[in-house]
Amino acid sequence: MESRQCQSCNKPIKGRSDKKFCDDYCRNNFNNQQRAEDNKLVRKINNALLRNRRILSNNLPESETVKRLKKETLAQQGFLFNFHTHQQNSTRGNLYRFCYEFGYLERGDGVVVVRRV
Repeated sequence: MESRQCQSCNKPIKGRSDKKFCDDYCRNNFNNQQRAEDNKLVRKINNALLRNRRILSNNLPESETVKRLKKETLAQQGFLFNFHTHQQNSTRGNLYRFCYEFGYLERGDGVVVVRRV
């Protein structure tokens, strides 16, 4: 009889002939490791988007709907201008980029207009 080993921990497997793992922990661990590499890029992007949202939220108090900030200020706080969830043209034709519910407009003079939807 051929000895089968767990695909996660390499311990001997007892039971059904098509069993691949010794227990549920090993099965979950194996599958989580397989998916971790696939989700690495997505996790990195989501972290950048959430960081951008948090920065915008911290700079726009609840009592205000629009605020002007220096682009340099946001950059110093770690804001990454290449990451946004969507974009929308205003009625004046300006392009607002959004991080979830927070929109920002980069003006040419180094000022960023931040607004909450």
